[in-house]
Amino acid sequence: MRKNIVAGNWKMNKTFQEAEELISELVTGLEKSRHTCEVVVCPPALYIEMASDYGHEEGVIKIGAQNVSEYEKGAYTGEISAAMLKSMDVDYCIVGHSERRKYFGETNKQLALKIERLLENAIHPIYCCGELLEEREAGKYFEVVEKQIEEALFHFSKEEFGNIVIAYEPVWAIGTGKTATAEQAQEMHAFIRRIIRNKYDEETAENTTILYGGSCNAKNAEELFANPDVDGGLIGGASLIAEDFIKIVNSF
Repeated sequence: MRKNIVAGNWKMNKTFQEAEELISELVTGLEKSRHTCEVVVCPPALYIEMASDYGHEEGVIKIGAQNVSEYEKGAYTGEISAAMLKSMDVDYCIVGHSERRKYFGETNKQLALKIERLLENAIHPIYCCGELLEEREAGKYFEVVEKQIEEALFHFSKEEFGNIVIAYEPVWAIGTGKTATAEQAQEMHAFIRRIIRNKYDEETAENTTILYGGSCNAKNAEELFANPDVDGGLIGGASLIAEDFIKIVNSF
């Protein structure tokens, strides 16, 4: 049975003191809420230990990383391995965010290697996929997303695939204030579930958690999450404000 998940991607924001204050506010607020979904916080790597201490002590949040190396270990200055993340009690890791693809040139082949490293260390990848504005306007959005999923994910076994979370992020809606309509989100999520069904089977498709990312906020989360194939959200800017993030978590 698939999970409902709300994951907060803090990106490159907050000083240590600000991050500690935010995680404390989140833990306190979530303890008082009656949320039914799994809550994941993905802070900058420097703050993972602090967030893990807060989150695991109270048991209300899971900790995620924003990136991982495709290499196991070795002379890769500045990189962070999946084994390192595992040793810090990291549960999830974002892979293939559009910003990583755009600014750091990450390819589907490279992302497949990152996912392999995460699965070897029992960390759930949150694999991001989504189309650019020009691809949406050209009517190629299904084609683009299918290629991203096929090239990065479809070589995994059914058992391995069962540990992967997918996040659909229309790139034209990330940080722009634009949001896909609830109908557009549902259409793509249903399409993703269908290609998973065609590759694996009905059980795998129905058990796969598919999140929506792309300017999801406290005002539109409830409408988005009401769709049958939208299982939660990968939240950017709104995850930096405790009150807003908690509202999103409570939108189910």
